[in-house]
Amino acid sequence: KELPMIIFAQTKIANCLHALGRHEEVLVLERDIYAGRVATYGVSHESTLGNGMNLAQSMLSLELWDEARHLLRDQLLPAALVSLGANHEITLGIQHNIAGALQDHPERTRDDLLEAE
Repeated sequence: KELPMIIFAQTKIANCLHALGRHEEVLVLERDIYAGRVATYGVSHESTLGNGMNLAQSMLSLELWDEARHLLRDQLLPAALVSLGANHEITLGIQHNIAGALQDHPERTRDDLLEAE
């Protein structure tokens, strides 16, 4: 399947907005980009997983800890494990981001930190 040009344009705009520090606007675009990838390729496609990680990073930059953790742990990681395997760099990146989301959360619990191990 060919990716609609709008997603390429949105990605470029999101990169520019990120460089300008306009993180709320980046989050809106990253949500659209991720939804477009899911609709085009499905959740388990390597490109979709990469865009999902970008979305999670945007959430983390805005301190949306729980939403990012849910996306990473409950949606992206299971899909990456099945489609890419445990040792793929995207799977490892998702796990790294889960640990970061758990570690950086200001209201983290001891159980959260144990989960991040």
